[in-house]
Amino acid sequence: MTLGNCLFHARKKCGLSQEDVAEKLGVSRQTVSKWETDETIPDIRQAKKMAVLYHLSLDELIDFDIDEAKIQEAIDKTSEETEKKIDWTKAWGKKYPILLQYQDKVNIPNYACRLSIMLDELEAEYHFSSQDAMLVLKDIMYHAWKDRKK
Repeated sequence: MTLGNCLFHARKKCGLSQEDVAEKLGVSRQTVSKWETDETIPDIRQAKKMAVLYHLSLDELIDFDIDEAKIQEAIDKTSEETEKKIDWTKAWGKKYPILLQYQDKVNIPNYACRLSIMLDELEAEYHFSSQDAMLVLKDIMYHAWKDRKK
């Protein structure tokens, strides 16, 4: 994503018009438009003011990812009650069909037993709750998988 796109999406996420931003930064609407179309770039002082206006750090503004921001917003808005109603396997299975198909192929009790031992170890050694142990183990597995792809 270009810097202009980042600026555009960050502004839109805050519900501001180009006129609003221009007024708050003391520049013309055309200047804001030129930044968002990559015709010109804001100087560092203007960029810092925009970051404050958009409630982002300067790094976040420069590398603003609207998809990641939307995902984080959805996570933040999801209540525990709603989470309990969601069948996460079914939801992720739409994107990753293997999650809906492996049950008849994989020796689940074997893997469940081995994973259960690892969960118990994390709980005992680090005094994690069962949920925290699961999240830590899941994160470790993700990083191990990601490292194998390199």
